[in-house]
Amino acid sequence: MDPTERSLRASLAAHTSWANTLDPASRTAKARAAANGRFEKQARELHPDATEEQIARAAQHLRSAHFSRLALQAAAARRVNAAAKRRMKAA
Repeated sequence: MDPTERSLRASLAAHTSWANTLDPASRTAKARAAANGRFEKQARELHPDATEEQIARAAQHLRSAHFSRLALQAAAARRVNAAAKRRMKAA
């Protein structure tokens, strides 16, 4: 199976699965809780004497920083890929 067909099959499976899910929020609740728990744990390690409100605030900023870091890495990867494509066209 070539990569295009594999991608199409994966998309079909994902769309079918989500079509069969009436409450997407409940389906992903455990994953969201685990991810948020990770940031809360980091916040508690950084600020062991903080209040729950302070922990929640720090955890939200850690989460935002994490996704900003991912966005920055993705932009850098796109830039590298675009440069590689330009070099291939020029060659």
